Amino acid sequence: MNISKDLRMTVYSSLFAALIAAGAYIAIPIGPVPIVLQNMFVFMAPILLGTRWGLASLGLYLFMGACGLPVFAGGAGGIGRLFGPTGGYLIGYIPAVLITGFIAQKIEQKIFGNVIAMLAGSIIIYATGVPWLKFVTAMSWEKAFLAGMYPFIIGDIIKIAAAHYCIKFLRPILNRSDFFKDEKNSNWITDSDSNKLG
Repeated sequence: MNISKDLRMTVYSSLFAALIAAGAYIAIPIGPVPIVLQNMFVFMAPILLGTRWGLASLGLYLFMGACGLPVFAGGAGGIGRLFGPTGGYLIGYIPAVLITGFIAQKIEQKIFGNVIAMLAGSIIIYATGVPWLKFVTAMSWEKAFLAGMYPFIIGDIIKIAAAHYCIKFLRPILNRSDFFKDEKNSNWITDSDSNKLG
């Protein structure tokens, strides 16, 4: 185990946890589930850092929120948020990171491989968030979809497009680090261009 490399990835993971938290503060309240930027950083983490460290970023973020730090949407915090109307979306980030990272690694050489990975992650989040919203608020399915999915689709598409270009910009910067040069076979480095380094 290379301690310096693990330390660097720990720093990167902590940075993404902070970005996820910051994204939660940029919220547009349109109902029980506000539009926020945090899911954009949730998707970027496993693509840029790999599934393992992307999951670490998310775990740190959820842990901070559960401990009461105001890192959830609207500056909220506390474990009760995980059981409230938005709890399904927060918990849904976990499988979304796993799926996004897995797909991005498998089809990274495709032109829009990362976009496909993030779209799949979005579907996972809605698949957990909407049923939970219905259960907690006793809404009908129609109202749950109207409150918890339909208003966010266009925003999600815009955020995925923005994340795609942010990833294209950030990858070369990360790959210039000596850290990546000896990690060609790592299962959490998903950029095929890194194989050309070193």
